[in-house]
Amino acid sequence: MLLPVIALAFMLVLALVYSALTPPSTLMLGRWLTLRPVERDPVGLSAISPHLVQAVIASEDQRYCLHNGVDWSALRDVVDDDEGPSRGASTISMQTVKNVFLWPGRSFIRKALEIPLALVADALWGKRRMMEIYLNVAEWGDGVFGAEAAARRWFGKSARDLTRGEAALLAAVLPNPIQRNPALPSRGVRAAAGRIQARTNGVTGLMGCLR
Repeated sequence: MLLPVIALAFMLVLALVYSALTPPSTLMLGRWLTLRPVERDPVGLSAISPHLVQAVIASEDQRYCLHNGVDWSALRDVVDDDEGPSRGASTISMQTVKNVFLWPGRSFIRKALEIPLALVADALWGKRRMMEIYLNVAEWGDGVFGAEAAARRWFGKSARDLTRGEAALLAAVLPNPIQRNPALPSRGVRAAAGRIQARTNGVTGLMGCLR
């Protein structure tokens, strides 16, 4: 009984530390421990193109500025009975705490941990810091983490210079960044990027929480 309490207390301390310091993801830690390379260059949200922020919200969590870390209606509606909760039930806040504190994969146990962690992190960090952390820990290829490394690897430019189309392609590969290449997109990735671009106009007016 004491071990879970200690683990939760440790995560809370880390969450407070990460209010100021950009954390690594657990996938990055795993690569470092196994001596595999990691490409990453942490940057502030102001150094990332607004096009990418809009594309990620349009693709991953259109209610990002409207919930407190957990979108309860989506969580009730989107459940995969065979493999556990699907990605569709996860907010950006939940994906961020999963990347920073938890392990990859699908399970109800991990989802149950994501929920309280997302609520606490959302309250501690706020929406702008949450987005900043997410865009610095998201995986965009084998060993490629964060928007800056992704922009340089796939488009040969800084994250602040990404175009609307490039941002949509990066957002389109997030569900499967190892199998999908934003620089050489398949027909499916191009179609997904097109849908994301069409949605961005709808989320632009809902981004006041990032100011």
